[in-house]
This record gives sequence, structure tokens and C-alpha cells, in this order.
Amino acid sequence: MQENIIPHDHAIKLEDRVRKNGYAPKLIWFTGLSGSGKSTLASAFEVYLFNQGYGTYILDGDNVRSGLNKDLDFSDSSRVENIRRIAEVSKLFVDAGVVVLTAFISPFRADRAQARDLVGGENFIEVFVDTPIEVCEQRDVKGLYAKARAGKIPNFTGIDSPFETPEHPDVHIRTAGQSVEESLKELIEQIVPKLK
Repeated sequence: MQENIIPHDHAIKLEDRVRKNGYAPKLIWFTGLSGSGKSTLASAFEVYLFNQGYGTYILDGDNVRSGLNKDLDFSDSSRVENIRRIAEVSKLFVDAGVVVLTAFISPFRADRAQARDLVGGENFIEVFVDTPIEVCEQRDVKGLYAKARAGKIPNFTGIDSPFETPEHPDVHIRTAGQSVEESLKELIEQIVPKLK
């Protein structure tokens, strides 16, 4: 019954929060293969931002899937719904004045575009954590790639389910042969000016 849903018009607007906080909240969307370094970089960048006085929050794949999205599997349709829900939650955080960092494989371009549209292009920063699959497999502490190659994990991105690389990411981090500190420096240089 969508016709009976009327969004509440809040007295405190986003521009009020921006003025009070002194920065513009954004959704920083890290995308890349499993093991690419998304969570590591998002966490390091959050620590940096937090220490600089920004209000921050990370939404991470395993954490969201163990709660909000625990009813979803890894089929294509569930992956689409997973990203849609994350984008909706992120929109609420951004409206609350928070810099949201997400670390999801989010393999489909259309889903990432939907997230950008939902929060508004001016509030969305796509970070492509570009790591060759061979490097991701070497880093795989959970053994997921080995299980996927053995047929024990169906629909695994990069093995038997596609990853559609971003065509024009806002930030492009190539982690192979680069330290976390070097990648973090790139993030700071490219993203912090967009939060002003």
C-alpha cells in the first residue's frame, strides 16, 4: 500500500548538519573482488577520518549479511537486493550527516549506479580497489577461492559469477605491489577535498 506512505518532513535538514559539522557527508563505496583489500582500506580510511573529526560508519559485507540481510543468499537476485538495501541504509546515514564507507564486492555496474542515483551523484564516491584475481587468491585467508574452485561455493564472484569492473570510478586504487599506507595516502589525497 505505497499510496499510504508519506515520508516525514524533518525539521533538521542535511544542509543544517553540514553547517554544524563543517563537512559534507558522503557515501564512499569501495568495490572490488573478494580479497582485494576493500575492508582493509575502508577501515584504515575510517580511522583517519575519525581522527580528523569526521562522523563515520562502515557497512561491511559479512556484518550486514549476518543481520539486516541474513535472509539473502548469493544468487544474482539476492546480490541485487543486498546492494539495494545497503544503498537505502547508506542514504539514511548520509542524511544524518555521517560519512559512510561501504566495503562490498557489489559486482554489477547497474547496482552501483542505482546506489549512486539513490544517494545522489554529488554524495557518492566510487572507489575501485583493483587487485588481480591471482593476488586476491594469494591473500585469501578464509580459503573461499579454493572452495569456489572446488565447486563448494556456487556463484562466487570472479570464479563462476562475473565482476563488472567500474568504467569510470571516482577513485582507482591498484593494490598489487602497493602497501596499505600508500593506498591510504591516495585515498586521503583524492577523497578528503570532496568532503569540504
